[in-house]
Amino acid sequence: MLEFIKIHERDNVVVALRDYVKGEAIHVDGQDTVLLEDVPRGHKIALSRIAEGENVLKYGYPIGHATQTIEVGEHVHTQNARTNLTGVESYSYEPRLQPNEFELENLTFEGYVRKNGNVGIRNELWIVPTVGCVNGVAEMIINRFKEEAGSIAPFESTLVLKHNYGCSQLGDDHVMTRTILADAVQHPNAGGVLVLGLGCENNSMEDFKQAIGEYDPARVKFLLSQEVGDEVEAGVALLHELHREASQDRRETVPLSELKIGLKCGGSDGLSGITANPLVGKLSDYMAAQGGTTVLTEVPEMFGAETILMERAADEVVFHKIVDLINNFKQYFLDYKQPVYENPSPGNKAGGITTLEDKSLGCTQKSGISAVNDVIHYGERLQTKGLNLLSAPGNDLVASSALAASGCQLVIFTTGRGTPFGSFVPTMKVSTNSPLYQSKPHWIDFNAGSLVDGASMEDTLKEFVQYIIEVASGKQVNNEKNQFRELAIFKNGVTL
Repeated sequence: MLEFIKIHERDNVVVALRDYVKGEAIHVDGQDTVLLEDVPRGHKIALSRIAEGENVLKYGYPIGHATQTIEVGEHVHTQNARTNLTGVESYSYEPRLQPNEFELENLTFEGYVRKNGNVGIRNELWIVPTVGCVNGVAEMIINRFKEEAGSIAPFESTLVLKHNYGCSQLGDDHVMTRTILADAVQHPNAGGVLVLGLGCENNSMEDFKQAIGEYDPARVKFLLSQEVGDEVEAGVALLHELHREASQDRRETVPLSELKIGLKCGGSDGLSGITANPLVGKLSDYMAAQGGTTVLTEVPEMFGAETILMERAADEVVFHKIVDLINNFKQYFLDYKQPVYENPSPGNKAGGITTLEDKSLGCTQKSGISAVNDVIHYGERLQTKGLNLLSAPGNDLVASSALAASGCQLVIFTTGRGTPFGSFVPTMKVSTNSPLYQSKPHWIDFNAGSLVDGASMEDTLKEFVQYIIEVASGKQVNNEKNQFRELAIFKNGVTL
């Protein structure tokens, strides 16, 4: 079992894979390094003397600079290192595309093929409120329907996409709410949708229908609560209609190329960029070779690693989209007079993440090495197969909801600290370390910590792909078992 790791030959630090105490020695690059202080698991140890102002190198790239001279064997962290990040930058187009190591294997999963050709991995009955005022009514409708229906099959579950918006919003906030909710109505994991409104909200039903675009009227129903006497009775009747329409729904065999997977991380630790994120990166490359789709988001957690993504732009048009993605999000921070580097949370820091570059260089490994084929705005739906970048913040709930709204049927969420939440699509938790997997089996779905316990990347990836196929074919992940299903919408302006 590994006890520490030097990730790249250029690095001047190693990452501890267990807790070390002062006076212990590690043997790296032909020399013994004696630790000058205690170093927790996931944290960094200096391999060479790092002068004040000199860069700390991890993953072969700078993750910041020393704020004081760091001696060999010292603990390298927030007490003696800080970010190099500043503001908006200029970039040049310097493509460095690499070949994909994987080949097409013609794998399949069992999914639901919708009338428009999209494929769902779940067949669920959803109520989508146009405004938060009717969240309670929606719950009453769902509960009454389940009492009357007895069995909800072939629907696999029911869900109210609760939120607190849809009214008292202006400008972009109003548009974002309407857009994300319209995306949800069109999501292929929903076999039936009731759009429930109040009747006086800004997000009017007429405008909302236009935002949805073309839809299947047999699978999408609309109800305004103020226009009927008993809104619960009327809503339940519409759910029964949707139930009857779905009565013949069955899973069928479809190619893996129909799968769209969102890539997200949260509660990172020092092993995130060593185990879980590289595993997900291999998966992303594998999916690209199968003709499938993966989506990387959390734009602030690309800061400091953005040039790696820019070098992988499929063409110059995509390169400029990535530049805009990065600089527009930096400008968003600056417009609110906030530093662009203030990201690692207390939990991230406790786990060994020192700077935003440290987090970003680990975070972006979830995208593998494949070409970036497109960049989409918040609320846009996927149009291009292969690896996409999505504009959204790092917030777990907001980013995961944005991935689901873009059309991802599944979100893979890597974590070193653990989290129970789930978005409105299956949200698969992948642990970076085995102790987390062992202590939180009701949160964590797959353990990537085995990669430092002796498992090979090749074998772990095969196991991971097979598990994803099982989940896509109906096997529930923990957030579904626990009924932890959330929707969070990005907000950037005034609430009236």
